Amino acid sequence: MSLQNRYDFVLLFDVKDGNPNGDPDAGNLPRVDAETGQGLVTDVSLKRKVRNFIGLLKEEQPPYEIYVKEKAILNKQHERAYQAIPGGAELLAGDDKKRKGGDKVEEARQWMCHNFFDVRTFGAVMSTGVNCGQVRGPVQITFARSVDPVIASEHSITRMAVATEKEAEKQDGDNRTMGRKFTVPYGLYVAHGFVSAHLADQTGFSEGDLELLWQALGNMFEHDRSAARGEMATRGLYVFKHEGKLGNAPAYNLFERINAELKDKNAVPRQFSDYVVTVDTENLPNGVELLKLVG
Repeated sequence: MSLQNRYDFVLLFDVKDGNPNGDPDAGNLPRVDAETGQGLVTDVSLKRKVRNFIGLLKEEQPPYEIYVKEKAILNKQHERAYQAIPGGAELLAGDDKKRKGGDKVEEARQWMCHNFFDVRTFGAVMSTGVNCGQVRGPVQITFARSVDPVIASEHSITRMAVATEKEAEKQDGDNRTMGRKFTVPYGLYVAHGFVSAHLADQTGFSEGDLELLWQALGNMFEHDRSAARGEMATRGLYVFKHEGKLGNAPAYNLFERINAELKDKNAVPRQFSDYVVTVDTENLPNGVELLKLVG
């Protein structure tokens, strides 16, 4: 069933003694706003976790395959689309000009939307190599930003082994190798998201897909454990459902109704219970309903 409503949502999640999103350009330090000290987690990182959860839940079976995943060869997926549509296989066997897709691009695009959950949800650029067009996804997520500034801690770590015999000889019998890792002692992060019913019509994103998205946002950290990420959990998912496809209020006006603040302004936060989350449900705009899915 196609979407009949616009949605805006607020996602709250936290991290304890972990690195929620390392920056490869800064030695994998946790991402921070250089001016405010607030922690950042990119939209790409959050979408990755949604993709991983859906892949686990649906076992990578159509129509819930995942297009962007580790070690995926994207043009191979494009070739599958042309092999599946009438007359597409002949285009693959032709010269480079024909491989641009011609009048089959839209059919290939629709095939990709139907088979891959993340394509019809987040969109994708599929015009490289074998051309399957471009998709603007109905679901968009902002960078997450921590409520308060975070401090990155650096830890030296040792490994009681070496990789090669040559390294072992250099160690004079001491097989320890040194390394380091970075963590945030604690951070509560807030991200905003948007679901467009009009773009959902174009990609085939359905009510069933929407329910899977909410499930993924609520549970994605439970299946993303690693030594680097410490304890991460979704602490709140607040969804504003609009009566119509165009929406009934500006998103910023709705987002301002969800606030997380320290109970003690002078305390250093180390756990979720150090915060109080307030939800203003008074005088919601006409045609807007607040759904509290987590929290």
